[in-house]
Amino acid sequence: MFDHFVWSVLVAPLLVVAAAALVAGRLRPGAGAAALAWSAGGAALASAANLALFCVKAVAEIPAVDAYFGLSHGTVTADTAHVPWVSWLSAALLACCAAAAGRVWRRHRRGHAVIRTLAPLPGGERVVLLPRAAPDAFAVPGRPGRIVVTSGMRDRLTDAQYAALLAHEQAHLDGRHHRLVLLADLAGALHPALRWVSQRVAHLVERDADERAAAAIGDRRTVAKAIAAAALATREAAASPGLHMARPGSVPRRVTSLLTPDRRLLLPWAALLPLALAASSLVWTGEAAVDLQQLLRSAHQAAAPAR
Repeated sequence: MFDHFVWSVLVAPLLVVAAAALVAGRLRPGAGAAALAWSAGGAALASAANLALFCVKAVAEIPAVDAYFGLSHGTVTADTAHVPWVSWLSAALLACCAAAAGRVWRRHRRGHAVIRTLAPLPGGERVVLLPRAAPDAFAVPGRPGRIVVTSGMRDRLTDAQYAALLAHEQAHLDGRHHRLVLLADLAGALHPALRWVSQRVAHLVERDADERAAAAIGDRRTVAKAIAAAALATREAAASPGLHMARPGSVPRRVTSLLTPDRRLLLPWAALLPLALAASSLVWTGEAAVDLQQLLRSAHQAAAPAR
């Protein structure tokens, strides 16, 4: 079983990160965000599942448990006798991963709860203008999704820039970007190596919203100016409770991408590389589950003559 630990916990997530770094720039932002989020999610799930399987093995290595279930202690421990630490290390790692994933989940849920509390959402209105001096704008996922803009933000934008802002936030709703961000953040919580992918997904969903907004209003320069104006306003007021146009460190790259679009050939099939690596890790995890089942069956059969 140790080979499964090496592949799914140590090797595959790093390969997914490397593949994501290789292909992210060759995909359209929306396709790149989806491919990276799902590949990171698959790799993280495989890693966590492997740790869980080793947790089962750790419990099975306890002599009292072996005696209760009629298992041969020697057979159970022999499988990883050369690495006796791996089972209990896996249990500790899984506990840390579960705690980190729980924090991410609560943060996302708390963020959406705060947003809904701040924004009165009357039925039928797609855009809600809040009478607040702090400049901000964000999308509120749901059925229906809404866009909330504060008066402080509206006052800092021209009519054209305001239209670009609304198009950007609507793109977040149409693209279900909050789901991709949550998936990538959970993956980064479950495996530290995948945190880079999580950060990349956060950037790509913003880029996707930028491109959709530019297509909707037909003016890339106006969207670029709206991004810069919104970023400057929110930085001055330090207001950032939602899915915003301005994310620290990403605004200059986003503006540059809008003003000087990348003309490189886009390769949709490149998304298959990180997805295939994640899928292989999931398959390998399935094999690990089968191996554990066979090990426990063998341990039960080895203990049978002694009963």
